This record gives sequence, structure tokens and C-alpha cells, in this order.
Amino acid sequence: MNAIDRLRLLSSQMHLEPAEDAQCPEISTRKKDEVYISSAALPNGQRISMLKTLLTSACERNCYYCPFRAGRDFRRATFHPDEFARLFMYLHKAGAAQGIFLSSGVFNGGMHTQDQLLATAEILRHSYQYRGYLHLKIMPGAEKEQVLQAMRLADRVSVNLEAPNDARLQKLAPKKHFMEELMQPLRWANEIRREESPQLTWKGRWASTVTQFVVGAVGDTDVEILSTTENLHRQNGLARAYFSAFNPISDTPLENHAPTPLIRQNRLYQASFLLRDYGFTLEDLPFAGEGNLPLETDPKTAWAQTHLQQHPLEINHASREELLRIPGIGPKGVEIILAARRERRLCDLSVLGKLGVLAQRAAPYILLDGKRPERQLVFAGW
Repeated sequence: MNAIDRLRLLSSQMHLEPAEDAQCPEISTRKKDEVYISSAALPNGQRISMLKTLLTSACERNCYYCPFRAGRDFRRATFHPDEFARLFMYLHKAGAAQGIFLSSGVFNGGMHTQDQLLATAEILRHSYQYRGYLHLKIMPGAEKEQVLQAMRLADRVSVNLEAPNDARLQKLAPKKHFMEELMQPLRWANEIRREESPQLTWKGRWASTVTQFVVGAVGDTDVEILSTTENLHRQNGLARAYFSAFNPISDTPLENHAPTPLIRQNRLYQASFLLRDYGFTLEDLPFAGEGNLPLETDPKTAWAQTHLQQHPLEINHASREELLRIPGIGPKGVEIILAARRERRLCDLSVLGKLGVLAQRAAPYILLDGKRPERQLVFAGW
């Protein structure tokens, strides 16, 4: 196989890695020279074209959900670090890919595989002076020094937990060890950010850390997933969690398992943002009896229907924390409202709309100068 054919094979299943995808759950991809390039949204909001690929699809792990699992019958491919770096720089200079997400199957152990990924990143940064976006995967079994070097070279590093705890992981990926191989590197990354100087990093600041969960393959519940997510945000400095709705793949042990509805994936994203950015706690989330979020209503609206419908918040007096609880108002909207309140009283839904608030969504849960705004909605034809 030539290099492009190998790259096509290695990138063909990378829709299973949703990190940085600009559209979720839909994957926005386009074909350039038979290589799949995804539309990626960076942490700063910038959108770029990103190559997502593996260094090798050879793998000694037998994860039950994975198309690259050991023993599965398909054509595999491998790049050496210098060979891959040269090919990526060709695509980068041609304008086909502005950034890169680099992962790998585990071959000859996690430490050896991590060395291959680090060698590739070092060639890109030092030999080719690549200054674009780099997301580097941390392999199960990587050592702390390898995590440190990855964080020096990359903009973002990730460790895929895949499951919220060891009991679920054993049903999903029995050769992986939850605490020793997966949680430990995330803890190391947080220690490095807190204790080490970023002076030797390629851009003067540490790479952020993210993780991913496979949702719904082994009976995992939303409360399990979000409990782990909340802990990672608070205790380990996690920048973001990604969620991948399980979709069965042929010739794997879970090939006959039902797929997970994408709406469940969406609800997990919404809830995780409430935990990270809106001051919600796990206890605030509206879990049903089985420990899952309602699918028919987003979690913020479900909370507001219970807590604010009969006791609406006065927009002119509510605190920052209270405003964040109102549907239709996000963190930026809260700051705009607080600034506008210093200038005048807010008495009309149309004013809120001009401030960037989704007035229709907010209306059932607020008071404007002591009055419910539903009549304004009717009058305005909303």
C-alpha cells in the first residue's frame, strides 16, 4: 500500500473519536485525496480542518466495542514516526489539514506505543517546526515522564476512560485497568499542571486534558458517567468530557447489541456543561429511577420546571448563580444582563432578546419588574 492508502485505512474509523468535532452528534467530514478530514472546533472557538488518524491499527487489546480489536479480521496499516510526520506536513502545506489528532492501537505495550506517538510529535514540532494544533493520545500504561513530554508537545492530550468505573470497564474492555492505566495518567496530568513550570512547553502553557466515554454498551447509567465526569472536573482539572453513543460494529463481541440513541448522547453533553459551566451539582440533575436523564426534555429545562415554574426569578435582582439556572440564559448572557442592570431596570422581554437571551425559553421561569412575561409573549406573537 502507498502512504495515502494506509492513511485512508487508519483514519476510516476515527468518527468514533468525537473530540473537537464541530458538529455533534453528526460528524462533519469531507474527502480530500481519499483521506477523511473532519471539521474541528478548538477550545478557543476557532474552526479548522483536522486530520484524525492512528499511527497503527495493529492492536494487542481486545476491547469489545472497537473495530481495531485484536483478532478482528481486517486489513491493518502502520506508519513509522518520520514517515507519518512527512506525510502530514505534505497535507498541511497543501492546505488539506490545519491540525492533527493522533492516536494509535496498542502494539508492543503502552509504553512503546507512547514512545512512537511522542517521536512523531517531536519530529513535527522540532524537525518541521509545525506550530499548528496537535491533540495527542495517552496510551494505557504510559508512564508519568511520557505524559509530561506529551503535554509539552501537544495542545491537548486525552485518555479515553471509555467506562465510568472498573466494573463497567471489565465488561467493555477486559484487558484495560481502570485506575492504574487510565485514571492515573489523568491524575499525573493534573499534578504536572499544578507543580511543573510550563516554560519548556512548545507554546508556554500546558496542554489541556480531556476524556471520552462509550455510552450505553454495557448497562452504564448517566448518573455513573456524570459522577465520574464531575469528579474529573473538580479533582483532576479535566477540560472536557466527550460522549460517544455506542454503535455496534460487525465481528466484535457486541455486534448484536442495540445502538444507543443519539439523544442520550446529547443529554449527557448538556448535563456535563451544566456541571462544568453553570454551577450545577450531580444532585441537581433530574435523573429518573434507573439513573438516566429524561430524553424528552433537556436537563436544564427539566430542573427549571420543577424549581422555577412556580417560583420564578426576578431578573432585576437574581444573583449570577441564579441567572445561570434559567433556561435560555448562558454564561455570556448572564454577564450582559448584570451589566445592563447597572444602567436600567429590565422590564420587557424584547429588551432581553436584544441582549442575546432566548426570551421564549426564559419566559416561564422569570419575573420582569415583578410581573410574569407570558402576556408579553402573546402580545408579541411569540
